[in-house]
This record gives sequence, structure tokens and C-alpha cells, in this order.
Amino acid sequence: MKVVPLSPRTLVDELVGRVDALPRTTWARVIVDGALPTRPGELADALVEPLRALGRPVLRVSAGDFLRPASVRLEHGHEDPDSFRDSWLDVGGLLREVLEPLDPGGSGRVLPALWNAATDRAHRADYVTLGAGGVLLLDGTVLLDKWLPAELTVHLWLSAGALERQLPDEWRWTLPAYASYEPQADVTVRYDHPTRPALVGTVDREGNSR
Repeated sequence: MKVVPLSPRTLVDELVGRVDALPRTTWARVIVDGALPTRPGELADALVEPLRALGRPVLRVSAGDFLRPASVRLEHGHEDPDSFRDSWLDVGGLLREVLEPLDPGGSGRVLPALWNAATDRAHRADYVTLGAGGVLLLDGTVLLDKWLPAELTVHLWLSAGALERQLPDEWRWTLPAYASYEPQADVTVRYDHPTRPALVGTVDREGNSR
């Protein structure tokens, strides 16, 4: 398997190029997924301004704003790895409010935040309309086994050793959830050392090696 070392800057450039290659006749839904220590939101944030500089409207959404209420999310306790992987995310709400409106022929009208897990109350976010040719950048963890529709998926891969070293103590109970997680992504980035990422050779949706 081909692995190409990159710098953080060239990783951003690579991903921006791939996103901008997607058609501008409809919206592009891009998911950036990774275990908590990879901070996928930071990489998603880094894509925003370069894409806007290319004339692409961009909307940033975090899966962390689409968690279920605590009464449902924590039904089996605060440290249940199966719930963390399979039940914390309000998949239906994310589909209904964010992803399905950006289907071809959709309305483009998106609710960028649904539930505030810190206060355990609904967000008071307003709906926004993503312009033609716009890009949705959605970040989160354990997202890529939930059949979420997307035009491009990116997974920040950590080895088991790196994950165990980097995961904060208060989240170590999630290790079994990550151990059983087998994401399928369009782009996989080795991310044991964020300052030295490496792009894993991939096959695009037309079957061409990249």
C-alpha cells in the first residue's frame, strides 16, 4: 500500500483540491472523521478559508452538536463503549436537518446545530441556506459506519498504540469502541503524528488508484 508523507499544509492543500474537484452543480458533503485525539474539527476548520478562496460557499457543522439528550445517550451509564459508538449520535436528526437537505434536488436549508450536550438543551441555531456549489464540512468521531451520505469522506487513522497513548484519561473507557470500529473512507490519513501526516493510497469512486 502506497503511503505518501505530507506536511500539515500539504495535507490541507490535497484535501482542498479533492473537495474542489467535486461538481459545483450541486452540494458537496464532506465528512472528516477521527478518534478524539486527532481533533478532526481542527482539520475541517483548516479547509474552510482555502475553499472559500476558490469561490465555494462553506458551512461547518460538528456531529457533537447532534448528540442525543443525556436521558437517552447515557441510558446505559456514562461510560458504556457500545452506546458511545452506536447510540450517542442522533443519526436521524443529522440526516433530517443537515445531510438530506443537501441531496441533489434538496432545499439546501440546513440547521447547523440541534442539541447542546453541555447544557442538555436544544440549540437556538437558525436555519441557513448553503449556496449553489457549496460545501458542507462535517466533523466527528465514529461516523463512517453509519451510512451517512457524503461526496467525500476522510478518516484520520491512529494506530492502537498511538490511540492508547493520546486518549485523555477521562475517555479511556472508549477504547473498546474504537477497537471494533472499521471505517470505510475515500481518503485515509495516518495521523499518529499530526505534524507528520501521511496519505494512504486510495481508490476513488471510479476505481482509479490515487
